[in-house]
Amino acid sequence: MASHDIRLSVAEERTIYHVADIERAMEEAAGNRNEALASYYEKMRQRGGGRFLVRPNGADMIDDLYDSCPNFADVIDDLKKYIALSMAGNEPMSFTPILLLGEPGIGKTHFARELAARLGTGHEFISMSSLTAGWVLSGASSQWNNAKPGKVAHTLVHGDFANPIVVLDEVDKAGGDSRYDPMGALYSLLEKDTARAFKDEFIDIDIDASHILWVTTANDERSIPEPILNRMNVYEVPRPDHDAALRIAAALYRETIREHDWGFPPEAPEEVLECIGSLPPRDMKKRLLAAFGTAKLDGRNELETGDFENARMGRSRKIGF
Repeated sequence: MASHDIRLSVAEERTIYHVADIERAMEEAAGNRNEALASYYEKMRQRGGGRFLVRPNGADMIDDLYDSCPNFADVIDDLKKYIALSMAGNEPMSFTPILLLGEPGIGKTHFARELAARLGTGHEFISMSSLTAGWVLSGASSQWNNAKPGKVAHTLVHGDFANPIVVLDEVDKAGGDSRYDPMGALYSLLEKDTARAFKDEFIDIDIDASHILWVTTANDERSIPEPILNRMNVYEVPRPDHDAALRIAAALYRETIREHDWGFPPEAPEEVLECIGSLPPRDMKKRLLAAFGTAKLDGRNELETGDFENARMGRSRKIGF
């Protein structure tokens, strides 16, 4: 990813947990000989409970997303309104949780990562399709073997900010059974009032998770509980049209050129952009990199359309036993 000018100001320090609560919990847990919990408490005590809340200081700080992610224009339009409000009130960055809804391969995960890079408050990426239990988000009781904190507490305890972006990818594919609902923790986490006293089951201390900036993605909303949907702004993201695909291709080409000193020109020929733009967004980067390699093997410092015919990448597949 190319570097971006992230213009953020420290708004204030906010206490997300109280050290006195940690010290009290350490005394109470002294007799149970849970070394993992004791060690975690000590880390929390040493770090202290203060984390930075940051605010944007430029209304145009995400404007370049219109070029790199043009099919997300509606989302960007609304996020700019939140940025304007934060700046007007000299307040930390905040927005209603977002659900990016659309077919596979249209760039939802890419957009979430790019947004996190622009806002610069740090982020945690969680693939919900790999989760089978709610404790991955909210922690498991320290009474269980190999228990540990959940992703939410870990992000806040080890991060520098009280308002990081947490990306929940493919929330519609979360597995598990009703006893260990992977989305169960979201009922309270997506509501600011209840998130102010979020309790990770491992740490068992109130943590203020109300400033987290939530971005979720899904292919199909039908498997997402209605109370969860009601807590989010839902955006149906379209497939990029021809013009949008060319803008994505041009932005991706320029970004790749900025990242590497390979000797290619700063702008791609129109016919090359047509080749890149004809690909699904999720395939553009890997096919473009392969095309660059093909050109270099042929002793050239410019891309040709034929490089994309020779840039078909192999699929990951197990061979043998």
